[in-house]
Amino acid sequence: MREVRVSGAIDPSVLGVVSLGGGLGGLARYGLAVAVPSGSVPWATLVTNVLGCALLGVLMVLVAEVWAAHRLLRPFLGVGVLGGFTTFSAYAVEAVDLLSAGAAVTGLLYLAGTLASCLLATMSAVALTRLVTRLARRSG
Repeated sequence: MREVRVSGAIDPSVLGVVSLGGGLGGLARYGLAVAVPSGSVPWATLVTNVLGCALLGVLMVLVAEVWAAHRLLRPFLGVGVLGGFTTFSAYAVEAVDLLSAGAAVTGLLYLAGTLASCLLATMSAVALTRLVTRLARRSG
């Protein structure tokens, strides 16, 4: 993300919207973690990261290709909300915990599966969003 600077300092409005969005995203992540049961695989973190990556794919198409978005929308939603929602630090810690607990196969599958799922979710969301917006333009 390109930083918005005022007189050599980071623009306080950007810091404000990123902070607000991060708080909201963190609350949403917590809510999903409470709602999704965990077992031998940290499903809540996997679901959170895959969903967050898909939403980021949708957002980037909309703000870069479809909308003339307000300058604070991308920092608020992309960096703030979705940055606070996704949790790749928890993903790394949970993978290490699985490997340390002797669940090497589960840990390695979790590592590779999360990465592959997140990339696939992002690419699919980008492609689907582009398709939907093209169809909407043609019919409207």
